[in-house]
Amino acid sequence: MDSNLSPLPPSLEAADNLPREVRVVQLRNTVETLQMADAIASSGYLITSAELADLMDVNASAVTGRGDHWVWRNWVVSRVRREGNQILWQLERVD
Repeated sequence: MDSNLSPLPPSLEAADNLPREVRVVQLRNTVETLQMADAIASSGYLITSAELADLMDVNASAVTGRGDHWVWRNWVVSRVRREGNQILWQLERVD
């Protein structure tokens, strides 16, 4: 194996090199994001593409390009309706 090749993708390798405190903060942020998604789902709130993209930490076009019904982590994401120029999405928890 070439000494310049790593078995881990660059993002995972970089994460492994971060101090433990930074990794714990990142994990805490992830848990907060997942708790927000759970609150949105359990309350039946509808969210915009931009809000969903922020929640998922992706570009809004990545959300709208996935179609009308797909899975993200522990939630089914469904396109519910359009209000003006906004697409509204609903999260439903799956176990």
